Amino acid sequence: MSSSHAEILEPEHWDEQYEGSEKLPWETGRPAEELCRVVAERRIRPCRALELGCGTGLNAIWLASHGFAVTGLDLSGAAIRRAFRRAAWTGMQVEFRVADLTNPPTLEGPFDFIVDCGCYSALRLADPDGYFQTLERYTRPGTVGLVLVGNDQEPEEEDGPPVMSEKDVRREFGRLFDVDEIRPFRFDAPTPFAKQFLGWSCFIRRAI
Repeated sequence: MSSSHAEILEPEHWDEQYEGSEKLPWETGRPAEELCRVVAERRIRPCRALELGCGTGLNAIWLASHGFAVTGLDLSGAAIRRAFRRAAWTGMQVEFRVADLTNPPTLEGPFDFIVDCGCYSALRLADPDGYFQTLERYTRPGTVGLVLVGNDQEPEEEDGPPVMSEKDVRREFGRLFDVDEIRPFRFDAPTPFAKQFLGWSCFIRRAI
């Protein structure tokens, strides 16, 4: 683990942000538009889905509303408490767990669809090997996934996701997955006039 990015694996670091009063740049109040697009265009049928870094549950709850059996993991207990409240308010059944994504508790896998809307961009700075060990443990050959990461074709900014090159995406995910498609897109913004940061939308399929 990189000592300069150790806070990424500290629950307190994320709890402070979710408990703060300011609007978080990744909290938009709606499911990710790119996730909705991919599920529709790829015609992904309801299945067992795992969201890594689920935050307050917007994507997981949207998937559940479309028939998916969803487990959402996040390091922040504050985020998961908000996710439980949101699920209860909507009436959706989602299994939310407070978990270190590099060493999660035992889950009932494997999963058929994985979702990561920005988590890996940060987590790779601290423990990429642990992240892929989790994916290897809880997916199977044929599992598909959507991973959204920062895109180095625009300069990295403090409020935006850490950026990656297309080459690094293919190399790092290629250890376990085929990258079926990688395309530039814009992350959703929390307000109409906030910046939409450039990202890579990566559709992956487990090969081995």
